[in-house]
Amino acid sequence: MHGESSSSIAWILEVAGASFAGGVVGSISGLGGGIVIVPVLTILMGMPIKQAIAASIVSVIAVSSGAGSVYVKDHITNVRIAMFLELSTALGAIIGAAILAPILNGSVLSIIFGITLLLSLLPIIGNIGEELPEHVHNDRLATFLRLNGDYYDKRLGRIVEYNVAGIPPSMGIMFAAGIISGLLGIGAGVLKVLAHEICMKVPTKVSTATSNFMIGVTAAAAAGVYLHRGLLLPYLVVPVAVAVLVGALLGTKLMEKMSNAAIRKVFAVALAVIGVQMLMRGFGWSF
Repeated sequence: MHGESSSSIAWILEVAGASFAGGVVGSISGLGGGIVIVPVLTILMGMPIKQAIAASIVSVIAVSSGAGSVYVKDHITNVRIAMFLELSTALGAIIGAAILAPILNGSVLSIIFGITLLLSLLPIIGNIGEELPEHVHNDRLATFLRLNGDYYDKRLGRIVEYNVAGIPPSMGIMFAAGIISGLLGIGAGVLKVLAHEICMKVPTKVSTATSNFMIGVTAAAAAGVYLHRGLLLPYLVVPVAVAVLVGALLGTKLMEKMSNAAIRKVFAVALAVIGVQMLMRGFGWSF
């Protein structure tokens, strides 16, 4: 009995540790805690990927609640952008979780997860050393909706003003982001950051903050489906949610003091490592 109790405590601590790391990573990058939690639960702890994804959905909501509130308070989040694009993202999340997830097996989901992470490297590497976007002009829709804005950058010590472009293609990417979120439980921050930075050309910190604000809404749309299917396990969800929230709050403090270039470099490595691991698992290769 004592041995079983010790084993259970150790297991909870492992889950909490992974969740804490996921909260830090997710709040800094805007990718959601699932980028760490899903690989740890599946690769290191041998949990079925669909249960890991369900727990990750909860972690994404916790990261968004913790980090998102801080970034809104500090006026880094562009709430107008988030609200405008969230409808297409939430619709995609419901389609991904309710229609596609039940018909795809764990190996296929692992492969999709890995490919998604590796593809997200392309825009990150392309702008690896860029601190702030240059020569960006509002497109017609961005001007009409007043989507441009400004924020105080603690690293640079000044107000940063920015414009917004590429609204129509961003809407399509956000719909795809929602589908990926419903399938993989990662908040689809990889595609949201891609849309914000590459299509809309907003600064990385605005992209991260706005993505953190949005991923909770997207995840909530999919969480109900996983709850209905009985995949949200209380003994797993509780340590995940608590630890990831603590990590997210720490991550917000770190992100605001980092340069945009540093954020890209750190997570280019993280995305590459985790993406390759998930691809190998999906194809049944040992590592």
